[in-house]
Amino acid sequence: MGKLTVRALRAVLGVLFTGTVFVQAGMVWALVSGNDPEDGSLPLTPLRVITILGMMSAQVVLVCVWRLVTMVRRGTVFSHSAFRYVDGVIGAIVGAALLWFTVTAINAPGQRDDPGVSVIMGGIGLAILGVALIVLVLRMLLAQAVARDVEATQMQAELAEVI
Repeated sequence: MGKLTVRALRAVLGVLFTGTVFVQAGMVWALVSGNDPEDGSLPLTPLRVITILGMMSAQVVLVCVWRLVTMVRRGTVFSHSAFRYVDGVIGAIVGAALLWFTVTAINAPGQRDDPGVSVIMGGIGLAILGVALIVLVLRMLLAQAVARDVEATQMQAELAEVI
């Protein structure tokens, strides 16, 4: 991975992380300070809490991707320590899907005249879970690559002993 690519990706990750922190801080301030223009009306307050938690899951993904990019740059991504970050990404995506299903459940009573909206929202939740499954498949590929790397290292050691 080139230096320019790493710098560009880190810049994007940093901007996204900073942006989500600012939005979270504003939402928390609106909830805690009592300066809520909607006066904490339901379902707005639960939706704000869910949004704050959803941004936390996005932040977990951003931090994990940052760490994985660092490992790629150092050439250490094909190791067992990378699994921790990939598992973090999978967990955060599953958490985001569960939060989305919660939003769907909160929104559903207001959609009795048009239940198609709830069905579409449920489909979006399934798509989010599909992304988690894709990352799980990529994790399995990483596991195979790590196993092959370990096997290659062992074969090199055996060959060195013979020579």
